[in-house]
This record gives sequence, structure tokens and C-alpha cells, in this order.
Amino acid sequence: MAEYGVAPLPKDTTEAMAYIPYQPYEPEMCKAVLGYENGTLFRALHKPFYGSKCGGADND
Repeated sequence: MAEYGVAPLPKDTTEAMAYIPYQPYEPEMCKAVLGYENGTLFRALHKPFYGSKCGGADND
């Protein structure tokens, strides 16, 4: 159980259904302009993709 008494996921989940775990609202947020550039205001969700780092220069 989370600190608010809410389980992260329902007890009886169903296949092929999307569930979003409960998250307390205390996110670390970035400034609006940077969030617009990153595609999200939430720092934890900013996951840039660098294809060239996955397999070398052949991916460019």
C-alpha cells in the first residue's frame, strides 16, 4: 500500500487493460519552456532517445 492507503494497482486486473499506477502528486517539474522542448513538464518522464548510442554511428 502506498502512503495514502491506495494500492498502486487494482487487486483484480484484467488482461489487455491499461492500468496507470497511483502516484502521489509531488513531482519534480521543470520550467514551462524546457517542458515544451522536452515534451513533458515532469523530469522523471523526460527520457531522450539517442539512437547513435545504441548501436554506433550506423543508426544515424
